[in-house]
Amino acid sequence: MLPDRNNDDTEPVQMTGTIRRVLVVDDSRLQRRILVASLKKWGFDVVEADSGASAMEICREESPDLILSDWMMPGMNGLEFCRNLRKLNSDNYSYFILLTSKSEKNEVAEGLHSGADDFLTKPVSSDELRARISAGERILRMQRELSEKNRIVSETLDELQRVYDAIDKDLMQARKIQESLVPEFSCSYGESNVSLLLKPCGHIGGDLVGMFSPGINRLGFYSIDVSGHGITSAMMTARLGGYLSSSHFDQNVAMEQRFNRYFALKPPEDVASLLNARLIADTGIEEYFTMAYCTVDLRSGLLKLVQAGHPHPLLIRKDGTMEYIGQGGVPVGLVPDIAYTREELVLEQGDRLLLYSDGFTEARLENGEMLEDEGLMDLVRKCDTGQNGQEFLDELYWNLTQIMSKEHGLEDDVSATLFEYNGP
Repeated sequence: MLPDRNNDDTEPVQMTGTIRRVLVVDDSRLQRRILVASLKKWGFDVVEADSGASAMEICREESPDLILSDWMMPGMNGLEFCRNLRKLNSDNYSYFILLTSKSEKNEVAEGLHSGADDFLTKPVSSDELRARISAGERILRMQRELSEKNRIVSETLDELQRVYDAIDKDLMQARKIQESLVPEFSCSYGESNVSLLLKPCGHIGGDLVGMFSPGINRLGFYSIDVSGHGITSAMMTARLGGYLSSSHFDQNVAMEQRFNRYFALKPPEDVASLLNARLIADTGIEEYFTMAYCTVDLRSGLLKLVQAGHPHPLLIRKDGTMEYIGQGGVPVGLVPDIAYTREELVLEQGDRLLLYSDGFTEARLENGEMLEDEGLMDLVRKCDTGQNGQEFLDELYWNLTQIMSKEHGLEDDVSATLFEYNGP
């Protein structure tokens, strides 16, 4: 029973409004009447149930804020009722106080394990009941505040996911556009061949490779690496793809029309200077790029190279000997009015020239070190010399993936241009 204590039970319990609806479950009508009378005096909306089964029906329709349930009842007892209650998928958590004459620790532990939040020992003290309800009020308030914050976080994450999906869709489309900048990854020019490799570290990248030929025995090919990563770098590659178009020679800055009849290749150093002037003139653009650009006369094997901050091209002679060529140079778009110089060498039949981005040499290996120049030579030596150019580049990239760090993965775009000279 709830003993009177100088009529203190007529004083309302000071609540914040979290607990409004209380369910009293007891097979004793007298016990329910005593509890209900006090709870109503304290301002609660009270419903009654004379069994665990009927209490479950009430909870299925609308979960109460607080449940006062007797432990010992015929049929479904208080523990079984509590277990079944916790199985309901309800957004509203009910604070469960089990009324019992049991006081053994193992029995209390059993009740908590079943999902009860608190215990009251019969006969129930009015003061203690109000104190336990106040404690439940605080817990419910924190729980609902947390639930509301979780709801906000969940909705925010859903919105972020929708935004991410939209961005991801746009990036996939951007990748298709970027791939269109390299319509062919392998092409033959007489007996010679150019093969390309382009592996961005994300959806889109800042590397660009390409080739073009304005006529028989004349060929230009390049490897470009734009500073930074992501959308800005990819936009720059799209712009450079237009500057070095393989299909619209009138827009290609590496060519000039002569006598309104045919196109000729400009000297490589002039192409670098022209691109540098264009980038410097564009205010608001902070990106720059490195480039290795070559022209070759397929009749004589004379190759002209300009290296603008790009990794040194690797010359692979027919007999398997290798050497890095070039003097380095300054990246394009970094310093105004810079003078670029060209280098020349004569290729022999069976020689190959590999242009590549620093995604190769700066790839992180399992030991934490970078591949660097000597490591790239080792990768080349592992490749089958009897393969065609595209197969060679594919194997070269595969060899790289086998030794690079699995933890860090591909941290930079990887690209390459391979020129195979087989004479006129």
